Amino acid sequence: MSILLAIITAAVLIIILMMLKTGSKASGGKKKDTKKAKTSVLRDAERKLAHDPHNVTALQNVGEIYFSDKLWDNCFKTYKTLFDISAAHVEVNVAQAARRMGIAAFNLEQYDEALNGLMVSVKKDPDSFEGNYYLGRAFYIKEIYDKAIICFKKAKSLMPENTEINQFMGLCFFKLQKYRECLPFLKRVLEEHPDNKEILFNMAVAMTEVGMGEKALKVFMHLRPDPQFGAQSCLEAGKTHEKTKDFVNAVKDYEIALKLENVPEQISLQIKYRLSNALIAMNDISKALVYLRQIQEVKTGYKDVDALVVRYSELNQNKNLQTYIMAGTSDFVALCRKFISTYYKNSFVKVEDVSVASESIEIICSIENPKWEARQLFRFYRTQTVIGDVYIREFHGKLRDVKCDQGICVTLGSFSESAHKFTDGRPIDLIEKDQLSKILKKINMLG
Repeated sequence: MSILLAIITAAVLIIILMMLKTGSKASGGKKKDTKKAKTSVLRDAERKLAHDPHNVTALQNVGEIYFSDKLWDNCFKTYKTLFDISAAHVEVNVAQAARRMGIAAFNLEQYDEALNGLMVSVKKDPDSFEGNYYLGRAFYIKEIYDKAIICFKKAKSLMPENTEINQFMGLCFFKLQKYRECLPFLKRVLEEHPDNKEILFNMAVAMTEVGMGEKALKVFMHLRPDPQFGAQSCLEAGKTHEKTKDFVNAVKDYEIALKLENVPEQISLQIKYRLSNALIAMNDISKALVYLRQIQEVKTGYKDVDALVVRYSELNQNKNLQTYIMAGTSDFVALCRKFISTYYKNSFVKVEDVSVASESIEIICSIENPKWEARQLFRFYRTQTVIGDVYIREFHGKLRDVKCDQGICVTLGSFSESAHKFTDGRPIDLIEKDQLSKILKKINMLG
């Protein structure tokens, strides 16, 4: 019995193999027949065209073969000929000739020619999916996004099941900075192609622009290691962290980007610039200067880097000046008190009152010296702009109100010429940046 089953099984297998072989031969035969038929059509058409280059039937026959086989150069020439002779030959399908000429030009990357042909085809046959679809793609490549959207909308209405159009629609709205409109299309693309990193990145940018920062941040952080979109994602994540004053995580974002390979120079410069500013916000001046100088080596005159290097090199050498500019209120007040003690060296200084305003702080103190005693009013400005006489006049009025003998105005910037003139004959001294820096260098905050 077992021998009989084995014989039957073997026979069945032999029959199946013979059927498969026969089918393969038949398939191969069909391909050969198709190829022979095309060759025959082409020879017949070439023979006719040799006698009559404008033979419409012959042109249509070869055009059909060139189009189906994607022989775009021959296809373009054939359908351009048909289009050019269409005025004299009413039997030519003008819409089809223009459409296929345009599609061939598109695939040959001759986009101006593509636009010319496809616009004629859509005008002649507005309900052609191919015409609208390729015209939209040609407009997209030429960065005429508003017209591309019109074409893609029409194509979508003609073939709703086509999902490829979602990507082009989403990208067109994105390029036009219509971020809210682009999101539904980008989400549909990601539902079908979750690994499409370009769409994911663009969607995160769009979410940032419409106030969905937290969701966007998660996407950017997910994309940080990506070799193509990682650097840009780090940059966007860093910007988002900077907005919330989270400079620690912003620095992490930028440092991750700098470890990636093949980062485009323009993005690398942006990352180093923002990284240096984030480090400055964290009072890490020396490290910030490293990146600022790296920018200078690559790109001279980039943004305000030269000015930042000059400014923060000085701050890096003068820690007290750094505190004056950047420290919190309590450290700033402590420095100002030390300033007064240094300003009146070998004198006893008693601070009577400290008041903090948005633009400055004021300190009223009594000074006792072996030769004299006085009650003084100090005002410290942190601004680096020019202070005019209006502020000094107000300061003089305050000086009389609190019954102080003398007033000293200190600024990180300078005082206007009219401010200096106002102090003539009045008990007010003006201290500008250079003198301020010299005094700050003498201060020992640890003493």
